[in-house]
Amino acid sequence: MVSGTPPVEALTAHRSPLAAHALHPIGVFGGTFDPIHLGHLRLAEEMAEAVGLASVRFLPAGRPPHRGAPCIAGQHRLEMARRAVAGNPRFVVDDREIRRDAPSYTVDTLADLRTELGDAQPVWLLLGADAFLGLPGWHDWRRLFALAHIVVAERPGASLLQSDALPETLRAEIAARQVADGPAAGPAGAVLLRHMTPLAISATAIRDALAHGRSVRYLLPDAVLDYIQENRLYA
Repeated sequence: MVSGTPPVEALTAHRSPLAAHALHPIGVFGGTFDPIHLGHLRLAEEMAEAVGLASVRFLPAGRPPHRGAPCIAGQHRLEMARRAVAGNPRFVVDDREIRRDAPSYTVDTLADLRTELGDAQPVWLLLGADAFLGLPGWHDWRRLFALAHIVVAERPGASLLQSDALPETLRAEIAARQVADGPAAGPAGAVLLRHMTPLAISATAIRDALAHGRSVRYLLPDAVLDYIQENRLYA
């Protein structure tokens, strides 16, 4: 060993966890999470298994440009997300969109992640079917395919390819990019359509039930419900 050169063990010990798992695919799951519920968590779990994700990053939106302002402040939604994913080592919460003093464009978030993770890192953007159908209305949407793969959670018995609501621009993208189940080659550019367990849970219905004093237990994690009650949210 050359004098002054640290041993291999020392280099390994100081390597960041991100670098150690640089090529393991990760998922990105954004939303207002107003509030986060079991439907969100189950979607992330099933998509992570389908694609073989090492981790899923939940990104509560700060200022979503495609819909009205969230009902409660970002810090509350961030804390509920943190409590919701606690105990699942594959799930983490990323606060960058809450911290950003600008509209929460997904393309900007993915570009930030690319800067951090490098060009070789496989990244999967997790989308529900409705969100995917609206993709042509997103800011700089075609660039998304250069930054990430996209996995779409289809409802059982409802194929996107047979939907009259599927824009022709998206139909063409699917035809060029669709892959079968399992990891796709490369860091970005593929589209995977995947059926998931149907869970008829919506944040809108949860907010309405809370506003009228009805029970929402078993629709969202107990830790999230406790936080809502402690802070008198949505009442």
